Amino acid sequence: MPAQRIVFTGGPGSGKTTLLHALQLRGYPVAGDSARAIIQARKSQSLSPRPAPREFAQAILLLDIQQYGEHASQAGLVFFERGVVDALGMLQEVGALPENEQNALLSAYPYHRQVFLFPPWEAIYANDAERDQTLVEAAHVYRGASAWYERCGYEVVEVPKVGVAERCMYVLRVLGAAG
Repeated sequence: MPAQRIVFTGGPGSGKTTLLHALQLRGYPVAGDSARAIIQARKSQSLSPRPAPREFAQAILLLDIQQYGEHASQAGLVFFERGVVDALGMLQEVGALPENEQNALLSAYPYHRQVFLFPPWEAIYANDAERDQTLVEAAHVYRGASAWYERCGYEVVEVPKVGVAERCMYVLRVLGAAG
């Protein structure tokens, strides 16, 4: 069975990374958030956390494409914290990508038809070294991701606000995998 690339998307601070780690502990391969990796690398070089929006989106896209390829030989479920589609949405938002190029990339880097959307969750939201957005900004990212994935033809499945173990079981149940 070839890789089934599963995307977790939504605003920052909604539990994507925590669930990704829980699934990794269950033996599933995972790919982390490219934006967070870029921010960490920039900060380690004493640069501002984020470059200009267009440059940031382009850097995220390149790293997301790299991560997509790194999991090409995996079989079964592979979980991604965001992905190429999210980066394309960022580029579309800043008007930096012609539609034909966007469509070519969407075709070249498909994910599982069901995308898991994590809603803003005030009870677990916290800022950290890489997450400097407010909860209001996180809600904006959530709404944008939902609309963008639907526009790109994906089925958006909202992840309930329950504990990590329950979220794991929910995602695996939706995917028809053993919990």
